[in-house]
Amino acid sequence: MRGRLVLALIALALAIAGFGVYGALIVTGGGSPSPTPTPRANGTFVFEPAETPAPSSSPPVAPPAAVQAATPATTPATAQATAQAGDPQEVAVRYLAAWQAGDLAAMAGLVSAPPADFAERHRRFDAELRIAAPPSLTPETPRRRSALEAEVPFRGVRQITGLGPWPFSSALHLVRHAGLWRVRWTPQTMHPSLGEGKSLRLTETKVRRPATLTREGLPFPAGSRAGDYFTGLDGATTELKLRELPSGRVLLASPSKRDEATRTTISRDVQSAAARSLDGLQAPAALVAIDLRTRQVRAVADTLGGKGAFNGLYPPGSTFKVVTAAALLRTGLTSQSPVPCPAAYTIPNARRFTNAEPADRGVLPLTTAFALSCNTTFVQQSYERLRDGGLRAEAADRFGFREKPGLSSCRIRPHTDMNELGSDAIGQNSVQASPLCMAEVAAAAATGVWKPAVMTERPPADSPPEVPIGDEVAAQLRDMMGAVVTQGTAAAAGLPPGTAGKTGTAEVAGGRSHAWFIGYRGSLAFAAFVQNGGGGGATAAPVAARFLNALR
Repeated sequence: MRGRLVLALIALALAIAGFGVYGALIVTGGGSPSPTPTPRANGTFVFEPAETPAPSSSPPVAPPAAVQAATPATTPATAQATAQAGDPQEVAVRYLAAWQAGDLAAMAGLVSAPPADFAERHRRFDAELRIAAPPSLTPETPRRRSALEAEVPFRGVRQITGLGPWPFSSALHLVRHAGLWRVRWTPQTMHPSLGEGKSLRLTETKVRRPATLTREGLPFPAGSRAGDYFTGLDGATTELKLRELPSGRVLLASPSKRDEATRTTISRDVQSAAARSLDGLQAPAALVAIDLRTRQVRAVADTLGGKGAFNGLYPPGSTFKVVTAAALLRTGLTSQSPVPCPAAYTIPNARRFTNAEPADRGVLPLTTAFALSCNTTFVQQSYERLRDGGLRAEAADRFGFREKPGLSSCRIRPHTDMNELGSDAIGQNSVQASPLCMAEVAAAAATGVWKPAVMTERPPADSPPEVPIGDEVAAQLRDMMGAVVTQGTAAAAGLPPGTAGKTGTAEVAGGRSHAWFIGYRGSLAFAAFVQNGGGGGATAAPVAARFLNALR
């Protein structure tokens, strides 16, 4: 390999000698470091600027005064370049280096009689073809045509947005006039397909393709409200082609995807029911459903935007009492343990908490307090039994409220005082979750095992392991969630028999409360969320009812 490099460099030296080049190829001008040609094994050079400009998403812009340059004497840098441009190879090196650096003024200064719109032609070429940055260029062995003409072939690569690299080959034609070598510029210098009567055009074409399918191999239902999560739901994709006109020859094209089809874990019927459950809502909302056995996502209907059903972080309000109840059951309470539900409760030396309903309900079984969503019960019991960090441990270790890979987002911080503990216990303060995270909570209560939701046939390799929450704890949670629907805050929502769940009304500073309902029925767990929708029982539970009744 080393021998080949030596032979290539000798060949290049002989070629340069034939042009009368005995000095260095590095020429400075305009007070800025010039690009340095780096030799390759094949005897060519790759220009590497001393200070490489950062890639730009738009064509380079020359100074307004320089854009009008018609002769090399229009700028000081151009005048200096002219004075030094005494050899065709040297001129080619400088021209290609300026082109690669996006210096249109310096390029014009090395051209014999450049057109008045020289810079504008380059800008228009780049804009119309969506070229993201100046090209990378590699000169090849120069050829002397006569004492007054020479040619330096070169290869280049442009980057077209949406298509990627576009390699091309062309040549710099140089002429000697008044003792100076200059580039004889034509549109073909930019690309050989720009000859007389020719042009280049980038076209977009919408093509039909199977795109993304449901798990049954069927198209997604119309108006699925899942477009943020899956591509090509309209059964079409865009193909880009770069064509030479008028020949129509395709120079570059995006890969065809007409024959590709991706099946998802989404059930067409479940997705349709989820999408229709959000009909008529004025506020942004989401409904997600997961399979209890596999935890595969069966539906995601989302008008929150930004994949809020998976990634959004919202206070879950009283739906988080499923987690708080699990932690309390682990301390020795049972679902039938008598607990007070006062109209208000003040944590010793801390703040006062109240319920949505101002009545003092006296002493109730824990199941009834849960069904009525009694804040004071859960704040008092958490203060008395979970002050040592038991609440956060339950949430993080058994219900997924921790930093983890996966589709859902949820979190809880360690409390720093009793006020924070009381607020965390009822799903406020540091507790935040996405609808998908709360569907995972409902699934854990239904099955006795927490597992992350997935959108693949099998869980990814980095997926967190499943965590048992305990059969006895899970059985009591199921009784408590069933009571919410039969005698509690969701009793009037029209939910079908066999549904169990929990309502949530999460307070938001400066805005209307978020409405939640999480639960399970049959083979599905789900979460319905309406941003700033008001009460969970009045707004979110009816959304879940429309969803479940559509599946009956």
